[in-house]
Amino acid sequence: MDAERGVSVDCPACGRGHRYTAPTYACACGAPVAPPLRGGARPEPVVRRSWTDEWVVVRCPACGRDGHWPQPELDCPCGTMLRIPVEPAPPAGPSPVAPPLGASDAGAVLPRDWPPRDWSPRPSHIPLPRTAAAPRPSFRPLTIRTARDAVTAAGLYLRWLGFHGVAAAEQRQDSCIDLRGPDVVAQVDPTTSRTPLRAVELVWLYGLHEAVTGVLFSLAGYADDARARADELGVPIFVMDLTGTPQPVNSAADELVSSEL
Repeated sequence: MDAERGVSVDCPACGRGHRYTAPTYACACGAPVAPPLRGGARPEPVVRRSWTDEWVVVRCPACGRDGHWPQPELDCPCGTMLRIPVEPAPPAGPSPVAPPLGASDAGAVLPRDWPPRDWSPRPSHIPLPRTAAAPRPSFRPLTIRTARDAVTAAGLYLRWLGFHGVAAAEQRQDSCIDLRGPDVVAQVDPTTSRTPLRAVELVWLYGLHEAVTGVLFSLAGYADDARARADELGVPIFVMDLTGTPQPVNSAADELVSSEL
C-alpha cells in the first residue's frame, strides 16, 4: 500500500481504529523517502525498546540507496504505543552505478571495529596561542546507520572541536558515558525518543566529578525539562541527524563550537 495514502490501524489493546500515514524523510540524494507501510498487517504494542526494533531499512526509489529510518509508531490515546509494520527492503540486485559522493559521505568508509580504545594518533599537548592557531577545517561527518556509527560520529566531532585522546568507553552500561578523553566525557543517545532530563544530569555529574567537560549528543532531540536543565547547568548539548552532523542546541554548545581548545 502506498505510504502516502496511509493504512488503517486497529489498536490490539482497546480496539480503537486509526488512520496512519508514515512520515517522509530526505535521502542523502535529496529525494523524499517514506517507509512503505504493510497494509493489513497487525500492529505490535511496544513493550521494550532496542536499537534493532527502532530503525527500519528503506530503499530510496530515486537513487536506490538503503537508509536506516525511524520505525513508524503510533501513540494510541489508550496509552499503548503501536509499532506499525513496514514492508522489508527487497534484496539488493546487481550493484548500480554509485551516485557521486556528497559532503555527508566523506570519510564514511571505516573499519567495523572503529572506534578503537584510543583513536588519537598523538598524545595530548599544550595548544598554540590563539594568535597562532590555524583556521579550523570543515567538519567531515560520518553517515549514521547504526548506534555504533552515532558514537563514532560524535567522537570524530569532539576531535574536530579540539579534544585529544578521545576513546570509546569500555563499560557504557554502568556509567552512561560513551566517550572519554583527558578533558571531556560524552554521552550519545541514538534512540528515537527525546533525551530525558536524567541524561543531562548524569553527564554533568560525571564531568563535575572528573573535572572535565560533559557533552551530550542526541538523534531525536531533548525533552523540554532536559533542555532547560542543560541551560541551567551549562551542559553543551547537540542534536545529530543521520548524516552524522552535530548541531548545537544551547548557548553552551555554541560557545564550545566557537572556542579554540
